[in-house]
Amino acid sequence: MLQVKNLTITHRKDLRIILENFSMVLNDGDKAVIIGEEGNGKSTLMKWIYDPEMAEEYTECEGERVMAGEMPGYLPQELPEADKEKTLYEYFSEAQLFFDKEPKELARMAAEFQVATDFFYSDQKMGSLSGGEKVKAQLMRLLMDNPTVLLLDEPSNDIDISTLELLEKLINNWKHIVLFISHDETLIENTANVVIHIEQIMRKTKSRYTIVKDNYQNYIKNRAANFERQEQQALNDRRDKKLRDEKYRRLMQSVNRAQTTIGSVDTGHIGDPMQAARNLKDKMHTVKAMGRRFEKEDENMTERPEQEEAIFFKLGDKNAGMPAGKTVIEYSLDKLTTPDGSKVLSKDIFLRVRGPEKICIVGTNGVGKTTLLKKMAEEMLSRSDIRAQYMPQNYEELLDLDVTPVEFLDDTGDKAVRTRIRTYLGSLKYTADEMDHPIRELSGGQKAKVLLLKMSLSDANVLILDEPTRNFSPLSGPVIRKMIASFPGAVISISHDRKYIEEVCTKTYTLTEDGLK
Repeated sequence: MLQVKNLTITHRKDLRIILENFSMVLNDGDKAVIIGEEGNGKSTLMKWIYDPEMAEEYTECEGERVMAGEMPGYLPQELPEADKEKTLYEYFSEAQLFFDKEPKELARMAAEFQVATDFFYSDQKMGSLSGGEKVKAQLMRLLMDNPTVLLLDEPSNDIDISTLELLEKLINNWKHIVLFISHDETLIENTANVVIHIEQIMRKTKSRYTIVKDNYQNYIKNRAANFERQEQQALNDRRDKKLRDEKYRRLMQSVNRAQTTIGSVDTGHIGDPMQAARNLKDKMHTVKAMGRRFEKEDENMTERPEQEEAIFFKLGDKNAGMPAGKTVIEYSLDKLTTPDGSKVLSKDIFLRVRGPEKICIVGTNGVGKTTLLKKMAEEMLSRSDIRAQYMPQNYEELLDLDVTPVEFLDDTGDKAVRTRIRTYLGSLKYTADEMDHPIRELSGGQKAKVLLLKMSLSDANVLILDEPTRNFSPLSGPVIRKMIASFPGAVISISHDRKYIEEVCTKTYTLTEDGLK
């Protein structure tokens, strides 16, 4: 059993409450996914559950964690810097049970993860692996120590489709507890039976969480239906209140008018004037009691539902359009090698893009997709006949981590420009404090938003995107896909996101040893 009791997490720098009075219980067989927008504390919660000290560098945490008899295994969102310089052999040697494994066990694991049998003993540096290979290595080392609780922060990032299917199988067949964060909607739909939704509502001033034991599709459908039902009930309540208040106002005016005129009328026609005054006083008492009752009813009136909206902004303007059928890009490469030139990855590569085509390049991990896209980006960014923008898989290649998002996006220093940028960042759910944080303190999704906003502010007609949806929440994912699909220019991308491939891409190529197929 994994239990969290009354956990409150507060950001040290801006004192914002990220999570408040959070409690949950997970048992064997639970496959729980944590969802929510970028910067809502999903990874912080995961770190605290694994080791509270990991979250205390930038947050203050109060709460209780109960993990009696459980052995947690943690996969971080990014490979730690200290591990990047280790060889694969050094990395795996740090697993407690690595040297207890029989060669047959290691061979079986290598086959399942589609790596060479000598992968565990390689002198290749961890930092030189492809994104997907890093995730595979981390997962394999984690599993070697026989954990009972899997804590997986973005395990689906960068892995190819066959490994995604392997990950789905691993989660579904796990007999104990799995708690994971993922932006891959297909993975979530195929595995999760518990949904933990963390939200920041009221302009990120209030934290709220929901835990539902159901699959993701049912949760989203029921959430939308409940929201609509509450919205309609709130509107009905306010309409009824308006009609009731109008009747009450007229009644109060009538009684007040009677009180004003009772002394000036001919009381001979109404009997005992004292009795009339007493009757009027009783009526006023009744009307005031009615008003107090209405006030209490209003306190229990259905509230207008609050939910954290997904982000939205446009990519490209009318000038980014390209004529359909016109060849806008032709790219050829005799051979593709690893960055150090020691190995040929592919040869005879040729790609032609016509008009506003949306191209996706897929392939197994380590085949060279990111290396190829970088070469394409270098050439296209230098061309004057197209206006290209590039979003790398590793955002740090383009981001200056020591400046704020506003400083990165504005190189003019003009007050009006900065005000406009802050407005745009606000529409992307940044708080005023987050706009003034160094970029290194932002989540992966928030960093991705900075790069996408840079593209949005440019006049690009060609986008070169390496895993564009990898750090966006399942709730923002549909928005990002729609945004890229409606971009009027051309898109060349790498993705393993099955919904992105299906909904956005007009043509898909597989990178092989013999080029693009």
